[in-house]
Amino acid sequence: MNKTYALAQEAANILEDRKAENVVVLDISRISVLADYFVIASGRSELQVGALKDELVKRLSEKGFVPTRLDIGKRWVVLDYADIIVHIFHHEERSFYNLERLWADARAVSISAENITTNTAED
Repeated sequence: MNKTYALAQEAANILEDRKAENVVVLDISRISVLADYFVIASGRSELQVGALKDELVKRLSEKGFVPTRLDIGKRWVVLDYADIIVHIFHHEERSFYNLERLWADARAVSISAENITTNTAED
């Protein structure tokens, strides 16, 4: 399995485990040089958006993945893991920014329950 794809799946699974709403993985590799995948999720409150971010950073860091950039607003978070970018929005901001429409040419990827191992030099 492609390591980048596995990381996107892992991020999506972590967010779903923490009760994020409407978790979507978009394959943007064929239409953008920004990243290979977007992971987009919603929280019901500002507190949940922050908790989702905290859990994602903690669990991916335990596996050796640290965001290269982190942008935090009151009601949204963007985590840049180089080949994947994770967007966590309060549901109202998600509707406003509507990334799924903006990236409508991207291919939606189904989310599996498979987990990744640690980030190693061979990957």
